[in-house]
Amino acid sequence: MNALIDSLTKGNDSGSNQGVLAYRAPSLLQPHRARDAIRDAHDGKIAPLVGFFVGLPSPPIAKVAAQLGYDCVWIDWEHTSMSVETMTQMVHDVQFMSEGKSFAIVRVSGHDHASIGYALDAGASILVPQVDTVEQAKHIVSSAKFGAVRNGTRSAPPARYLMGISDTTIDSTKSIWENVNNQAAIIIQIETLQAIHNLDAILTECGDNIDSVWLGSLDARISMGLPGMWGAEKEWTDAVALYESTLAKHNKPSSGMAMGFSVDDKIAMAKGKSLVVSGSDVFPLMMQAAEAKQMHENLKAHDHKGIYKIL
Repeated sequence: MNALIDSLTKGNDSGSNQGVLAYRAPSLLQPHRARDAIRDAHDGKIAPLVGFFVGLPSPPIAKVAAQLGYDCVWIDWEHTSMSVETMTQMVHDVQFMSEGKSFAIVRVSGHDHASIGYALDAGASILVPQVDTVEQAKHIVSSAKFGAVRNGTRSAPPARYLMGISDTTIDSTKSIWENVNNQAAIIIQIETLQAIHNLDAILTECGDNIDSVWLGSLDARISMGLPGMWGAEKEWTDAVALYESTLAKHNKPSSGMAMGFSVDDKIAMAKGKSLVVSGSDVFPLMMQAAEAKQMHENLKAHDHKGIYKIL
């Protein structure tokens, strides 16, 4: 316990003197320079980014997660029932409570233009699930970017970046809209065998605006009729090899989970990735199932008569 307390009091530099604080925007209402951070991690200029997964729609949990020392906090809007207001509050909780030391990533609920805009307007980067085709990727990029130069169809939020207050730019030669285009990251999830086969075409067409790719192994294996999160089946290892070779061909950063019961497990899962998610609010709660079972078994082994019966 003393060693844990000592490690916590020494702080967390996230692989550099400032961690992602070096990539924060002039206003925490804006997204961090997550695109640059992911690319710098991929190029070896900084250590891989380490993230925390928030699977419960809870602003209090987001407030705590923001202070744990992770580079980013992933807020899951795909598999939780939360309002736009709750999602926005959680994004702000992450970025303000961490004082810019963590940035928010929102996994949006789908490909619809509105959800992508809501998450980006909140100041987050986005993780987009179930990207199977070039057409879907083009729509996602268009929904996430401002201006015809980027083929963007995102609507400018006039009440988000207030003139002279929260619209200060990193690059003063460009508009706030082009600055934000260059700040927020777009990470796509490849979660079917079809998507793996289409990834080369997706990155050929949209790679300049896709900052990282995430292999959703559970959904991909389900789509292939395979059990579990991972495996050694030939069709699976062939699919993973194609996925990895496609990323290498396009020099594209990889993101993904690095969960496990040991440090070695986590390091093995993190290999080759520029952004890894290694912590979660849900995982420790799942571990309590084993604690409950053990406690039941321990109590059965003893005579626990009520105190009044003993007297």
